[in-house]
Amino acid sequence: MRRPVVGLIMIGLGAFFLALAPMVRFYVADQVVQAPLNRYQVTRLESPNSTYFDQSDLKLKNGVTLRANNTIRGDVRANGGNNKIAVWDSTTDIYDEAKPDTPVQIQKFRIAFDRRTGLLVNCCGANVEGDPNVRMSGYGLLFPIGDVQKRDYPFYDMTTKQQAPMQFGAVERVHGLATYRFTQHIPLTKTAALDTKIPASMLGLPADKGDQKADRYTEAFNTVWVDPRTGIPVKHRENIRSWVQTPDGKGKMIVAQADLVTVDKDQKGLVKMADKTALQIDMVRSYIPAGAVLIGLGLLLGGGVLGLMRDRTPPPVEAPRRADGKFGEAKPVEPGSPTAGGRPDGPGGPDGPGGPGAPAPAAAAPPGSFADPGAARPAGVPAGPGAAPAPQARRAPSDGRQRRLPSRRR
Repeated sequence: MRRPVVGLIMIGLGAFFLALAPMVRFYVADQVVQAPLNRYQVTRLESPNSTYFDQSDLKLKNGVTLRANNTIRGDVRANGGNNKIAVWDSTTDIYDEAKPDTPVQIQKFRIAFDRRTGLLVNCCGANVEGDPNVRMSGYGLLFPIGDVQKRDYPFYDMTTKQQAPMQFGAVERVHGLATYRFTQHIPLTKTAALDTKIPASMLGLPADKGDQKADRYTEAFNTVWVDPRTGIPVKHRENIRSWVQTPDGKGKMIVAQADLVTVDKDQKGLVKMADKTALQIDMVRSYIPAGAVLIGLGLLLGGGVLGLMRDRTPPPVEAPRRADGKFGEAKPVEPGSPTAGGRPDGPGGPDGPGGPGAPAPAAAAPPGSFADPGAARPAGVPAGPGAAPAPQARRAPSDGRQRRLPSRRR
């Protein structure tokens, strides 16, 4: 293939790669950098030395280990065909390690959010504890997808059903991953009014006060370690305190006090998931576009150089024209063919000289006669005694034809 043709092909490929770079960066990246629809994730948290009120035994238990299993499951059909919205269900089951079959508290909620920004939207059956009238705002479970900054973010708290800021604290490493640490303080908030009255003795009041009406209050300090490349939280810490108290605040009783932290094994798993997601984001945002630009520029430069260079390839050698007017080399003559000894009148043929049907050769001429082939000798060379002088050699005609000499008569 000649150099100008190769150069044109390289220029075309270079233009293709240069056009591919912005398409991957600004179109494909938008399709990849977003939250999945069908997320399924189980995260375990643990709190040693906790306190809670055991309703089955009607006793306050101290120094117990509480565990929490948080399950997130995506509902791919709940968005009504709008794939820009993701719908996730979250269930948290808190239980005593010594009594795993008896839950201390179960919390359920459903959120709907924009898959690219992570912001909550009120649609698709979003609810908290079955209450569909809540109005969610801010962020829920994820931070901004692939773009977490060192600033505060509004987060919706599912326990108090209110929004509170998630404040940036510092950069800390979690199993080798540099994360942003955010903290959120949920102030003391009334979360429920109890339907039943509680004995005054359990609230720390004199027994003669009788049963008292009480409300439930909650206060929490939440800490989240987030991968800034992806917006995925890799570690949670929920320091919660919940108690019931009388409307005047004189009688109180601890319901639960725990400091739940993501177990070490699940932290490692979340770090691996964050690294995998970050690699996918970097591929479509940086590596593939940059590689396509470099390859495209290289092909354009190489194609331009080849296109400007002279083609020094020698032209192909044409086959010679044969006597019959065709091109190509003549085939070697084989013995017995018509062009060799195969023709009847050719040399070696039956009727040709030397053939079986040829006449017998004439008798040899006497020495010194004109018919003697040996009589011919070069001009100027003397013959023997009594021999006639040798005839002078004649030139061949200029036209190249052989002329017949006249015979000599004695």
